[in-house]
Amino acid sequence: MIWVEEIETLPRSGLESIQLKRLQALVHRVYATVLPYRAKMDAAGVKPSDILSLTDLRKLPYTTKDDLRDNYPFGLFATPMDDVIRVHASSGTTGKSTVVGYTAADIDLWASVMARCLTMAGVTRGDMVHNAYGYGLFTGGLGAHYGIEALGATVIPVSGGNSRRQITIMRDFGSTVLLSTPSYALNLADAMADVGVSPEELKLRVGIHGAEPWSQNMREEVERKLGIRAVDIYGLSEIIGPGVAMECLHSEHGMHILEDNFLPEIIDPDTLEPLPYGETGELVFTTLTKEAFPLIRYRTKDISRLFLEPCGCGRTLVRMEKVTGRTDDMLIIRGVNVFPSQVEHVLVGIEGVEPHYQIEVTREGNLDVMAVLVEVSDDIFSDEIKVLENLSKKIQAEIKDMLGVTCKVKLVEPRSIQRSEGKAQRVIDKRKL
Repeated sequence: MIWVEEIETLPRSGLESIQLKRLQALVHRVYATVLPYRAKMDAAGVKPSDILSLTDLRKLPYTTKDDLRDNYPFGLFATPMDDVIRVHASSGTTGKSTVVGYTAADIDLWASVMARCLTMAGVTRGDMVHNAYGYGLFTGGLGAHYGIEALGATVIPVSGGNSRRQITIMRDFGSTVLLSTPSYALNLADAMADVGVSPEELKLRVGIHGAEPWSQNMREEVERKLGIRAVDIYGLSEIIGPGVAMECLHSEHGMHILEDNFLPEIIDPDTLEPLPYGETGELVFTTLTKEAFPLIRYRTKDISRLFLEPCGCGRTLVRMEKVTGRTDDMLIIRGVNVFPSQVEHVLVGIEGVEPHYQIEVTREGNLDVMAVLVEVSDDIFSDEIKVLENLSKKIQAEIKDMLGVTCKVKLVEPRSIQRSEGKAQRVIDKRKL
């Protein structure tokens, strides 16, 4: 068990004292080492010496995903590349990835915060943890992996896919903890039913699920079908990956933010003014302890709220409500971030395709399915079926190559997608989240 009790149960004044010292050190370091940050701070008329209290945080400019793209790939790194021992990346909206880097100390920090999150879910050294998050450039699998090892539990690095084999492994290895997206947890439950394995034949007791939005109803379905306690975890690649916030076993209302490392704010997404505890707005994070890729006031686009009500576990860390939406048009499909502009970027480069498209998202069984409706020219639409099939396959392959997500492609006749006098409705989300 990794519970940093001396920090996680501190009175608010003690925690804020730690946050201020770390914030001041961060701002001085970033101003000295990251030229784009220095330029933004100079333009805002703020110097590191101006940060005298936590309320002075609002003097600092925001960081957005556009800043990450504009400085692709390593322009916002605060350490020499010789000190960076790992990079992760997520797909970008116009082909440029969002790239994040880690020093050895950052990897240790990531393992530590993830282990603290696992502890909130009751995971201990004796557990056998089935890690079905994806490995690779996506931060989920490896972030969870190192946290499990730091905790001293046994990790099964199974990643995603081949559900029937995963069930065999869980049964034969005696898995006690499942880490996966909530939709994949339900997929595993259905696969169990298909092969005649009941929850009673497994040793699973808790599931830790994140990387995509899920409802209370979905939580109850996961718990019923797998016979486990299902808890929520929050993270994003830009901040560190999984391990930013976590539900504990004492509460299904809000995730404890490890705010000694990640300083949260809620802002009004229209006025950009900070909002008090309890009010709903856009979640913003400042990374207080990262070395290679620190971020100041990073706008996540996630809609949530923060609250300080006491928790039965004894932790005094602020809690964040489950994310209820976004301020942009990003979709999360099976744990992959997808922007309509990414799809558009693919389509504009393909001959015979009109600049009109629509994305439909449905849920088939327990998995999200994305279909792209694409208008084609009159000539293409009236051509042979084989030509249309080849075009459909080409679009599907290029979307898969750029976004990392498989979609269905439906070619439709010209002028069949409804036009709008205002902003085009690019996404029709038919999921009941």
